[in-house]
Parts: sequence; C-alpha cells; structure tokens
Amino acid sequence: MNLKRYLQSLSLGTALALQGPLFLLANNPAQGERLFQLHCAGCHGPKGEGGKGPNLALSRLVRSAEEKLINVITEGIDGTEMPTSRLDKNQIQQVTAFVRGLGVVAAETVPGNAQRGEELYSSKGNCAQCHALKGRGGASGPDLTEIGLRRGAAYLRVALTNPEADLPKGFSSFDSDTNIPENFLLVRVVAKNGQRLAGVRVNEDTFSLQLRDSSDRVHSFFKSELAELHKDWGKSPMPSYREVFSKTELDDVVAFLVSLGRER
Repeated sequence: MNLKRYLQSLSLGTALALQGPLFLLANNPAQGERLFQLHCAGCHGPKGEGGKGPNLALSRLVRSAEEKLINVITEGIDGTEMPTSRLDKNQIQQVTAFVRGLGVVAAETVPGNAQRGEELYSSKGNCAQCHALKGRGGASGPDLTEIGLRRGAAYLRVALTNPEADLPKGFSSFDSDTNIPENFLLVRVVAKNGQRLAGVRVNEDTFSLQLRDSSDRVHSFFKSELAELHKDWGKSPMPSYREVFSKTELDDVVAFLVSLGRER
C-alpha cells in the first residue's frame, strides 16, 4: 500500500496526527523499519509487540508525542535497560516515524482466555504470593500491574516456563537509580551467629545488605556480621510453570498478563 492510500485508510484524526512523521517515511518508506529491525526489534519485538522491552504497538504510547519519543530514542531512559542511541538525527526521526505508525497496526493476537487466566493466576499459579497487582500481593517479585505494557506475549511465556532465561548475568553493583530487572539478584547469607537466609536483594552498599525473604520480610545485615555471602547471578526464586499449567492454561495466563495495563 502506498502512502496516499495508507493515509486514506485511516481516520482523519489519526492521519493528521501521523502526517508529520509519515512525511519522513515517504522519502524512504523502508528506512525507518529497517533501522527499527536492526536496533530496536531485539528488545521490542519485530512488530513492536513487546519482548524484553515495552510493547510499542499501542494506539497511545506513554511518550507518544514526537518530540518526547525522539528524546527517548536519543537519550535512553535512566534507570532502565533503554540505552542511548548511536543513530544520527535523521535516522532517529525515521525510527520515530516508524514507531508512531505502529499504533495503527492491528494489535498482537494472543491465544487464550484472559478471564480464565486471571483465575489461574490467583489459584493454581499462586502468583500473588510474590507479585503485586494494583497494590495487592507480594513484593519479592516485580509488580505486574502494567506488565502488558512492558512485555510481549512471547517474552511472558518464556518467563513462565523458564524464569532464568533472561535474568542479568553481569556482576554490576547495586544501583539505587536502577529498577528491576537490572538490580535483580538472589542472595544467600550465613551470619556469624549461624542464621541462614535466602532472598532477593533489596538494597546494598559497601557496608550493608538488605534482602527480602519468601515471606516478604526484609532483613538487614552489616557485612561485618556475615560469615558467608553468596550472590546467585542468573538464578531466580520463581518456579517454572512448564509442568504446572497445561498448554491451554498457559495460553490463558499469558493472555491475562498481556491484558494488564492495556485496559486504560
């Protein structure tokens, strides 16, 4: 479909909103998509449907304004895995145009029943023990209130069946300005008094360590009080649901998770 016919297929409001960035694509229609596939699809999915990075194929992005989107692509987002860009100004404009156009593409089709998935989330999956939804639930795992905006279906399916597939493998120190997942770390400690604990690192500095156990209790230690400190990089306390859910049930849970945050 050429640009003229494409614009004619849109509503007047949508066409006007996209007129500026789409003009850039008119000069080289494939360039924005090519750059996106090369630099962005690895995290955001080949169609912007989300993966390790947020879903971009939405009718309204949090940073949908052209100027804001250009700034995000250029500067990245502090405290997240979104890096600064090495593209030049013209290339960034072309990527921006392509991303803004993703909002008029048909939404990702996800098999499964979200309502049944919600029931499985609360019952058989017991996910609320570790994860919170809208302020209710555990705190040892990431908050899932808007997980559907931040992750795609394929990524979520892998996370449920192989939780350790995409955990940070580096050995960077705790950064108070960086959120999960980059700060995620499972730790085990043995105190000099014999106390043994395991949990997720909440905070750490040169002299102290705080961890949250499976009961959501936070424990704080001076490192001088510890006989052993083990940092289990690439490990996760989350169990695999590969054998817990049937294929149909897994489809339902993924459909539910994908729906979270998209209803607004």
